[in-house]
Amino acid sequence: MPVYLRLIIALAAAALCGCSFTNSPANIKPSLPVKQDCVILLHGLARTSDSMRPMAEALQAQGYRVVNLDYPSRQWPIATLAQKAIPTALTQCRTQPTTRIHFVTHSLGGILLRQYLQHHRISELHRVVMLAPPNKGSEIVDHLKTLPPFAWLNGPAGSELGTSANDLPQQLGAVNFELGVIAGTTSINLLLSLYLPNPDDGKVSLESTKVEGMRDFIALPVSHPFIMKDKDTVAQVIYFLQQGHFLHEASAQ
Repeated sequence: MPVYLRLIIALAAAALCGCSFTNSPANIKPSLPVKQDCVILLHGLARTSDSMRPMAEALQAQGYRVVNLDYPSRQWPIATLAQKAIPTALTQCRTQPTTRIHFVTHSLGGILLRQYLQHHRISELHRVVMLAPPNKGSEIVDHLKTLPPFAWLNGPAGSELGTSANDLPQQLGAVNFELGVIAGTTSINLLLSLYLPNPDDGKVSLESTKVEGMRDFIALPVSHPFIMKDKDTVAQVIYFLQQGHFLHEASAQ
């Protein structure tokens, strides 16, 4: 049975019986009605909000209010992008009574959120799922950022995503919020994968997606450009937002 179907069945069973799952962390509070929850979606580098539309539609079908923010990812450095994008999204969330605010991010979007939280507190922040985030940077940036085409394609933010101690991801530290990370292990760009430790998703290695303090982690056989549209990914995102952990294979428990 596909993973996304198992997830749907598991969530339905939990709703019917009012029970929690045995491997759920004891300190996770029961979910409030999702009509009080808002989910902010942050797309990746050189993408638009259209790339997150399937995710938005799936979350809306679950009853969440969704802010699918479009921001000019190639125009400014990460700190500027974070300061411009995230307050705008929060304002949109807060146009209606909001008990909890979640984030679902792809790639660069996760780094924007981490950068923002270094300097600001979001009082309603609850759970975050990051899809293929370069939490430790990407070796592709190390090798290619000095080439003119790289800067043209990826802008100032792209050049900040290397793996050295001077690059931004290495300066952000541990996270202190409920974070689930989903990494991809399939590449459709074998040339770029030559620069990355395996396994990787064609842009970021599996190991580089991890960050100290994350609540849960799962790897799926998807590629970087399509992870946010993958059915299993979408199902795992919904499961984490509702349960506080991913649904792992029984053999992995």
